[in-house]
Amino acid sequence: MSRESLLADAVEHFAKNGIGDASLRSIATSVGTSHRMLIYHFGSREGLLAEVVRTVEQQQRDLLAEVLATDLPVAEQNELFWRRVTEATLIYGPLFFELSAHAMQDLPHTESLKADLINVWLPPLIDLCIRAGIPADEAPAYARLGLAASRGLLFDLLLTGDRAGVDEASALLNRLFTLPVR
Repeated sequence: MSRESLLADAVEHFAKNGIGDASLRSIATSVGTSHRMLIYHFGSREGLLAEVVRTVEQQQRDLLAEVLATDLPVAEQNELFWRRVTEATLIYGPLFFELSAHAMQDLPHTESLKADLINVWLPPLIDLCIRAGIPADEAPAYARLGLAASRGLLFDLLLTGDRAGVDEASALLNRLFTLPVR
């Protein structure tokens, strides 16, 4: 199996089964390969998990691009994207936050992931802010704030399970971003 095929199968495996404390051997069995092939392609269980997070993050950025390409008003685009991201977070969120903590600690298996956690999100979010009427010189700060606040709400969702409260806070954040800038 190719690296891409193994990665796609691992993403599917985690979507169906969650992350848990699955060993590399059990993951390999589930995706129809040997643990040695996973080590060859990803270096370790943690390396595989980091690549799964990178893949899911890329899928979310692709979703953002897809949503932004619609003719929907910006507020509706934000709501649609939020609904889809929260569904993915319920599956992959614990892994995302665990590996984010690993990246903060500069653990070797997160080196390539680290750059993907913030910087690659900013350009499309800056564009979204500008489309929402935020001045271009202020859009980078708004984009960073929006990313941080959204991730905080996703963290809240995973800890509390309060979907209604988190959705309400996200709707408030969207309204704040569409207020006229003084």
